[in-house]
Amino acid sequence: MSAVPNVHLRDGTIVPALGMGTWKMGESRARLRAEIDALVCGLELGLRVIDTAEMYADGGAERVTGEALIGRRDQAFVVTKVLPHNASRRGTVAACERSLKRLGIGTIDLYLLHWRGSHPLAETLAAFEELQSAGKIRRWGVSNFDVADLRELEALPGGRECAANQVYYALSQRGVEFELLPWHARHQVATMAYCPLDEGRLIGAHPVLADVARRHGATDAQVALSWLLHRRGTMVIPKSGRVAGIEENAAARNLELAAADLAALDDAFPPPRRKHSLAMI
Repeated sequence: MSAVPNVHLRDGTIVPALGMGTWKMGESRARLRAEIDALVCGLELGLRVIDTAEMYADGGAERVTGEALIGRRDQAFVVTKVLPHNASRRGTVAACERSLKRLGIGTIDLYLLHWRGSHPLAETLAAFEELQSAGKIRRWGVSNFDVADLRELEALPGGRECAANQVYYALSQRGVEFELLPWHARHQVATMAYCPLDEGRLIGAHPVLADVARRHGATDAQVALSWLLHRRGTMVIPKSGRVAGIEENAAARNLELAAADLAALDDAFPPPRRKHSLAMI
């Protein structure tokens, strides 16, 4: 790419389109130091967006993120999520307080509802507005919401302030392109792509992807990430708990795919021709 891509949020905030995920971090004490070092490396390379959640390792990933943020809070755009069963008005506020404590910070940059649950959206939204007023979150969004969910959210007071929707999106998982991503674009909702390597299934398994990678002296992962970075308004959050993996991911920002590359990938991984249910993990 000729320039490192950014994503413009609806409030005017600009964030790098390539960030870091933390799913499965914090599960092993033996990997703790390597995971912290990986996140620190990413911040130093300009991968400012760190995505985590209270669900990941029962808060362990937030603690790992907090360790990486020590002395570096101003370098990071921190995203975390509230679990659906905690997403009542009172429960969301309490969950946010716990996340802030584990992260060791005073304000979350983007706070997401992890997926739809039994609590009414109006309660969760009221909690988000309360947390914003208290300065504990800067903006809020959702995760794993389809168009019907977003329409319901938008109809609520304040619902049009949703900053982002985080969904499963990869070269081999393109169902969101049929209806959801056009809706995002029309309503200024940023897309956050989780599992951008399809949980590793894109690596070493597809000859067309490998051929494009060879032509560019790149890896399969870098091509798959670069393909997503060509999607306007999309933040991509691959996870790696190793410095080498973070460095490999970061290099995808400088990979410019030609029109012929994009066409070959479209042929190998066709865009959807009908609506699909959201992929989720």
